[in-house]
Parts: sequence; structure tokens; C-alpha cells
Amino acid sequence: MTDLSYETLKVFEGRAAATSGEGKDPVNEPMIRHWCEAMGDTNPAYAGEDPIAPPTMLQAWTMGGLSGHQGRSAAYDELFALLDGAGYTSVVATDCEQEYLRPLRPGDEITFDAVIESVSERKTTKLGTGHFVTTRMDIRAGGEPAGTHRFRILKYAPARQKDRGKRPRPVINRDNEGFWEGVARHQLLIQRCGGCKALRFPWLPGCNACGSLTWDTVEASGEGTVYSYVVMHHPPFPAFDPPYAVGLIDLAEGVRMVSNVVGVPSDKVRIGQPVRLEFQQVDAELELPVFRAVESMAGGEV
Repeated sequence: MTDLSYETLKVFEGRAAATSGEGKDPVNEPMIRHWCEAMGDTNPAYAGEDPIAPPTMLQAWTMGGLSGHQGRSAAYDELFALLDGAGYTSVVATDCEQEYLRPLRPGDEITFDAVIESVSERKTTKLGTGHFVTTRMDIRAGGEPAGTHRFRILKYAPARQKDRGKRPRPVINRDNEGFWEGVARHQLLIQRCGGCKALRFPWLPGCNACGSLTWDTVEASGEGTVYSYVVMHHPPFPAFDPPYAVGLIDLAEGVRMVSNVVGVPSDKVRIGQPVRLEFQQVDAELELPVFRAVESMAGGEV
């Protein structure tokens, strides 16, 4: 990380970030409907014969999408190149402020200009050290002022990662201690009702099917498939290394359990993928049952 003088950055304040920008689409009812459905906003002003757009959609009408806008100035790119070159390569949006001057209605054509309003002195945050950059966008509808949108980001160099802590311990009680005793012996034990013989997982003190409080166990074969899964990116717990896959595993015995899917990158996990049980030592004191992908969806070995 290279130290940049504040004077070097301050010269960008007041320079244009975009000039004569044009909204990709006029204000329109389909986008208003999608926004309201996503936000759960049922305000009648946003529907009917003469609807207006929700005021907080102000920025939506100026977004350039993946292809961007034509009117962006060189100053904005110069500032970001300067910050990148000094080691402030990460970016996070921190907040925005909006001012509404008139309602927007379907058919309004949107134009805008943007300016680099401020660049802060170097700041240190929990994320790292960097500079806050605030851009102000003045938005017009049909040539008339419609609102102002201020957007603030932090361009920063990430703070050094702390040492990884211990993975959280499982909660062990008298209802599930037999399961964890089995894990210690490298056995995956499933409860079996002493009355109706139904298998159940996770462990419970009584049977959901018949109410019996008697039970024994059967050992799972360890074979299964991915019934469903999620890939965890955030929040970044110190003891974990995202991204990682958490799967709902359909065991061959007919019950399901939640565990990590290992052996393939998290973006290669697929529903229906065959997996096999293994026991993973995650630290000196803790061993957990996980499931390793045994073949790809195409049928090749992993």
C-alpha cells in the first residue's frame, strides 16, 4: 500500500464523473411492478391508471447495466486507477442519500450529470484503510430537475486477517449424546423407533410417527446424494473459509441430514450428486461427519 497525499486526491473534487448521461429505458410500469413486488410495497400510488414510480427507484432509472453508460468521464477512471495503483484495490458501498424534487411517471425520459463531490482523507475502518469517494448525480426527467442521488463508496486495502479461531462446538445434550459418541467411533448412527420402527434424524427423545419413547440405532452406510444445498459466502466467520457448500444430504436409509459437501469446488456441487460419508478432523479437538462428492454429474470420477 502506497501513501497518497490528500492534495493529490482532492484535485478530483468537483470534476465531472459523467456528463449528459441517458437512462437506458424511460420510466415504465413493468419495472415499477417488479420493484414493488420485490420490496413488498403495495402503495396504490404505484399502480392504477396514473401511477408514479416509487421515489426510491430514482437510481434504478440511471443504471447502465453490464454495458455501462456512454457519458462517463475520464476523471472518474483516473481517480480509481490512482487508488488501485496505491493498493486500495477493494471497494464497498457504504451509503447513499437521495433528494426527490418531482414524481416520476411512466414515459419520463431520464437524463443526468454526475460529479465527484468529495474524496476523504485516509481513513482506517474494520475492513481496512482507504478513502471514501462520494459521487453526486443530478437527475432530470423530460429536462426538468427530478432529484439528486449521492452515492458513497470506500476504496480500501483490506486489513490483515486475524488468526482463524476455533470452529463452533456442537451442542451436545442427553438427547443427542449417543450420536456424537458414534461420530467419535466413526459411525453415523440413525435412531430407529422401538414401536413403529421408523427411522428419524436428527435425534429426538420420541417418535414423531407413533409417539413411542423407546428406540435403538442403525448405522448408516454412508452413501447418499445431494438433495439441496447452499453456498456460503457471508458472513465470514473466522473459523471458516468461504465459499463453502452446505448440503441437505439424502441418505440411502431414507433420512436427511445437513452437512458440508467437500471434494469439489463449491460452484461444482449439484442436486442429485452422489456423495459418501467421511469424518473430517477440523481441529485438534473436533471431528465432524462430512460428505465427499464421489463423481461428477457427467459420470466421471472427481
